[in-house]
Amino acid sequence: MGCLGFGGPAGQIALMHRVFVQERGWIDETRFERMLAFCMFLPGPEAQQLAAYIGWRLRGWLGALIAGWLFVIPGALIVLALSWLYVLYGALPFAAAAFDGIKCAVVALVLEALIKVGKRALKTRAALLIACAAFAALSLGAPFPLVIIGAGLFGAVLFMPTQDETATPSQDRASGEGLRHALIWLALWLAPPVLIAATLGPDHVLFQVALLFSILACVTFGGAYALLAYLAAEAAARGWLSTEQMIDGLGLAETTPGPLILVNEFVGFLAGWNAVGGGVALALAAAAMALWCTFAPSFVWIFAGAPAAERLQNNARAAGALKAITAAVLGVIATLAVFFASHALFERQLQLGPFELPDVASLRWWMAGLSLAAALALIRWRINLLLVLAVCALAGLAAAAAGL
Repeated sequence: MGCLGFGGPAGQIALMHRVFVQERGWIDETRFERMLAFCMFLPGPEAQQLAAYIGWRLRGWLGALIAGWLFVIPGALIVLALSWLYVLYGALPFAAAAFDGIKCAVVALVLEALIKVGKRALKTRAALLIACAAFAALSLGAPFPLVIIGAGLFGAVLFMPTQDETATPSQDRASGEGLRHALIWLALWLAPPVLIAATLGPDHVLFQVALLFSILACVTFGGAYALLAYLAAEAAARGWLSTEQMIDGLGLAETTPGPLILVNEFVGFLAGWNAVGGGVALALAAAAMALWCTFAPSFVWIFAGAPAAERLQNNARAAGALKAITAAVLGVIATLAVFFASHALFERQLQLGPFELPDVASLRWWMAGLSLAAALALIRWRINLLLVLAVCALAGLAAAAAGL
């Protein structure tokens, strides 16, 4: 799974369904759907959490660790190698031209995510209002975590439980064992940041990387697309990388197997590379810290919540929170679509009060056309993602050769 999981969460979840349910029969259809619904409710990478949940169901806590980490490690190694090559050669003219083409594919991918989430989320008028409210709040500068948490609380209040539920003794025992393993992984997750803070200080780039990605691991609902605008703004404000480099990092992550949220590793690598006194060693350490603080929390959520997951699916309050969060994520992705399209397709931005708007006169027409073609290829004709990325990269090289 770790080597074949291209195409983001949708492709990875479809691959798991085919192998675990249809081919091997390890779990049935109903249980798979409940597992997926529970993982969608959790913060963090839902595909990795689903892999860990399935591993836990099959072989307990050890199965969860094996499945969860081996789902991530192949892609993480590839992203690490690409990040290293990026800082060494990304500024070369041919590489920059290829990344211009990849940016067009990224714009199309974000649009595809917006459409997919919209089909699932906007089934009621209330969901549409929540999505619009989230988009408006984020456009006005509201903190991303506050928008997601507010949506969840709103949904939990709007959909009240219809009946009380009690745990069976076996559920109590499973919950107790899961809680013990969750506490162990909570300690393991926090140990490296605490050690860095105690030895190097809280202002060191390694602790700042650990702090940011630990916070995101607790409040990020909806996968990588939902956090990228917030992450790009935070990373740029700290001087770790530019918005253009963030878009390049997303393009790199899209070309690799594993969760798209591996873009966090790219951000961590550049944060260490560009820090005072940085270089290869600090970049590798920051990338490892970003990776750890992104994926280790998933095991805390799975161990603590998996034993009660089926009960949770029948709880109206939790179901309401999930529906509201899913709708709010659509507003987040819409904000992300505007953010990336304006920075990728326009050379200049205009500052009008609190708002940043693209300068229409600076539109790069060939990139707009290529983005439209990539969107049609992905959404309408369902062409393979890697093929679309490769064609876009070649188109970027061709445009540079033509002087566009």
